[in-house]
Amino acid sequence: MDADFTLYHAPQTRSSGVRILLEELGAPHTLDVVDLKAGKTRDPAYLALNPLGKVPALRHGEALVTEQAAIYLYLADLFPAAGLAPPIGDPLRGPYLRWMVFYGSSFEPAVVDRALQREPGPRAMSPYGDFDSVLGTLVKALTPGPYLLGERYSAADVLWGSALGWTTSFKLVPEEPAIMAYLARVRSRPAVQKILAAEAALSADLEAARG
Repeated sequence: MDADFTLYHAPQTRSSGVRILLEELGAPHTLDVVDLKAGKTRDPAYLALNPLGKVPALRHGEALVTEQAAIYLYLADLFPAAGLAPPIGDPLRGPYLRWMVFYGSSFEPAVVDRALQREPGPRAMSPYGDFDSVLGTLVKALTPGPYLLGERYSAADVLWGSALGWTTSFKLVPEEPAIMAYLARVRSRPAVQKILAAEAALSADLEAARG
């Protein structure tokens, strides 16, 4: 595919998973590095792209996509030959969409509330219910394996591999055996290894440039 993608990216953030996805898809793109630690996501030029001052953001021609799950869905559907998004009509399309949305709607709010020692709020108002239920739902899905859709690796695994990588490393999510086995499988992929190394190098370059 001839594509004009620009990924607005800060290394070792939620946007790192989008780099992995682009690599898995073989999608040609330009990387526009935004130095998060130097506060560049609060610059007016970047806020014009995303008023929340978050990464990632993706420009594709005239289209601008923000919110990481939306970017994953957008990209994976554009490259059907890569097989990372079950198409409409495939029985796996529903579970795939479920796991793409479950991350931002339930998992991350639960993790943030737990990390900040906040109560989730009344069940009728909470987007996720309770942390243990969210974690148990995830562990149950990962236990059969090897991936969230069974034998099929998808963009949902790119998202969750990245998310569980940072949440377990910061001790925000317990190192359940099913989670760690899943992480080991995801991290063994060549695209993941390549981008993790590139992210470490990019972080070092930015650190050196700050002096």
